Amino acid sequence: MEIYTLKLSNSSQQLGDVVVVKPIRLRDFIQDYDGWMYAVSTYDNERQVGCILRYIPDENGERVHPSGKRYHKLDFAEAFDLIGKHKPHYSDLVQRLPIQEIKQVLKPEEEIYHIAKRNNHVNKLISLFHLPAGSIGCTGSFLCGLEDEHSDIDLVVYGNHWFLAQQILRTAIINGAIGDLDDKMWNMVYKKRQPSISFDNFIIHERRKWNRGAIDGTYFDLLFVRSYDNLTGIPSEKGKIIGKLQIEAEVMDASLAFDSPAIYEVKHKEIRRILSFTHTYCGQALAGEIIEAQGICEQHGTEKWLIVGTSRVAPDEYIISKTLMEKKGLL
Repeated sequence: MEIYTLKLSNSSQQLGDVVVVKPIRLRDFIQDYDGWMYAVSTYDNERQVGCILRYIPDENGERVHPSGKRYHKLDFAEAFDLIGKHKPHYSDLVQRLPIQEIKQVLKPEEEIYHIAKRNNHVNKLISLFHLPAGSIGCTGSFLCGLEDEHSDIDLVVYGNHWFLAQQILRTAIINGAIGDLDDKMWNMVYKKRQPSISFDNFIIHERRKWNRGAIDGTYFDLLFVRSYDNLTGIPSEKGKIIGKLQIEAEVMDASLAFDSPAIYEVKHKEIRRILSFTHTYCGQALAGEIIEAQGICEQHGTEKWLIVGTSRVAPDEYIISKTLMEKKGLL
């Protein structure tokens, strides 16, 4: 029996073969009793886990688990279509799995050393960052044992350790110990993200984030996830939609700008905070900078929030740092 430290309603529960005594977090993976595997995409997971279906068993699938079982990787549209047809009770803005229907939980920080044993690139990366056990993990296809020769590496770093990892990565890239993305990779990322800003604007924002790189030609991301002691007060409910809005504001707090959703506390006559639900605009601005943002305004209690990333591609929704653009001569 595998024992995971996940907390549910202040008591442990039995889920299939897993004893649950700590929270299921963003970037974990879960598996239901049909063997379908989901990427956890929310923090509010006490009763139902917010997630996106990623892999299903398929005898003709292109991915092979170490057990020999084959799986098919689903894109975003496929996942929602399959859930709608076969498990509509999971359907929501994301999929929502009742806790009792989860058979297994896979945690990046628990599995990373097993992953490093079978993958030299992951092993090199965790040796570079040299962070305490439990503060770094690996998610995505590697976590599920379904990576192939083309798979990117999705590293996860928890809490304040992420900012240390960011600085280590910055130094490693500048010193040449880790590869920066080449033009081909940057174009690939831009096309994948489909942002509502120009390529030049995209690149100047991305290059200062220091949250991605390449190791021996393999692309990797450095993803932020909150630590277990900071899982309260996280936005989860959709507010009342006011309408589309473009604003200019000063960023007062960007300490959670790399989270999901990214959160920017701003100084503005109407808007209290900006939330980005697309990874494209995480870490997009620093505290003290002037930003321009366009998205959907929502009412949350006595506050109004601007939501960026209200759909998968989110056309005409964006965040840009006017301060950065002015420094780079793009304004």
